[in-house]
Amino acid sequence: MDDREKRKAEVRARLEQAAAATKKKKGFMTPARKKRLRALLRKKAAEELKREQERRAEERRRAIRSRCGQPHDLEEANEAELTQIVKEYYKRVAKIEDEKYDLEYDVNKKEFEIRELAAKVNDIAGRFIKPPLKKVSKTAQQMEKIRMFTAKVSQMDYRSGLKQVKKYDFDDKAAKKEESSKEPASREKSEA
Repeated sequence: MDDREKRKAEVRARLEQAAAATKKKKGFMTPARKKRLRALLRKKAAEELKREQERRAEERRRAIRSRCGQPHDLEEANEAELTQIVKEYYKRVAKIEDEKYDLEYDVNKKEFEIRELAAKVNDIAGRFIKPPLKKVSKTAQQMEKIRMFTAKVSQMDYRSGLKQVKKYDFDDKAAKKEESSKEPASREKSEA
């Protein structure tokens, strides 16, 4: 019995070694490893996304603090302190509006220069490109004025303003010319 058990153990050991060798030959990435790797990658991506969101939120808070300043305690402030706070905010708003106006002016100036240069390039290339039309919102009053104007134009009589011309009949004129040209010729014959 011992002999049989030893042989069975040897056969099992050989089969396990063969199975282990075939598993190694299949490749490094088994389905279980792939699944674990995907889960780890998803987890790491979620952490990165969360860190990025936190970084953006902190950057936003920092920008708001730098632009608006620290919040003031309005509950415990007296009237003089409140007027001082309002003046500070007014100065800050005026400064920001000035900067905004300057930036808008620069942007408009540069857009104009870009359009001019594009027009020059198109002129040199010999192409004509239609300029883009801007959409204009019309109020109810403007729409009413347009409707009234188009109604007036459609009711106008354009022929009343035209110049009257006498009709010209080519047949009558041609006949008169022939008669007048024949008369001198017949007079010359009679004189001769």
